[in-house]
Amino acid sequence: MFEKIDVQEAIKRSIQTEKNAMDFYHRGAVRMGRQEARKIFELLAGEEREHAAWFYRVYQGGDIPDFDAFMAADPMKDSDWLTDLERILMSDFNERKAMELAMEKELKLEKSLREMAAKIEDEKVRKVFEANAESTHNHYLLIESEYARLMGMVHETDIDTYVRE
Repeated sequence: MFEKIDVQEAIKRSIQTEKNAMDFYHRGAVRMGRQEARKIFELLAGEEREHAAWFYRVYQGGDIPDFDAFMAADPMKDSDWLTDLERILMSDFNERKAMELAMEKELKLEKSLREMAAKIEDEKVRKVFEANAESTHNHYLLIESEYARLMGMVHETDIDTYVRE
C-alpha cells in the first residue's frame, strides 16, 4: 500500500495540520465575545496540540527535533485553516460564522484522517490516525452543541423536556 516514507510524510503533514488547527482555535478564541464560545475554542486549541503530539510520537523524521518549539512557531501563512478564518475576520466576524467554519473544517479533517487510516498497514500508526479521527469527530459534536446553544436551538440535554411536554 504505502511505502514507509509515504506514511511518514502523511504523519508529518498531520502534525502540521494539527498545528494549523491549534493556531486557528487560538486566533478564533481571542475574537469570541461570549465566554462559553471562547472557552470551547481554547479547549479545542489544547486538544489540537495533543493530537499533534500523538503524531509526533510516531514520526520517525528528524526535521522536527523539538516539538514544543515547532508548536510555538508562528502560524503557517498559507494554512487553509487560517486563510479561511482571516476571510471571516476581514468581513463581518461573528461567533456563528466562526463555529460554522470550525464544524466544516473538523468534518473535512475527520474524513481525511479516516481515509488515511484505512490505507495504513502499520497498526500503531493506523491507530493514531483512527484515534485522531474519533477525537476530531468529538470536536465537531462539541462545536455543534455550542452552536445550537448560540443559535437558540433546543440543546440535546433539553430534548427529554420538550418531548415529554
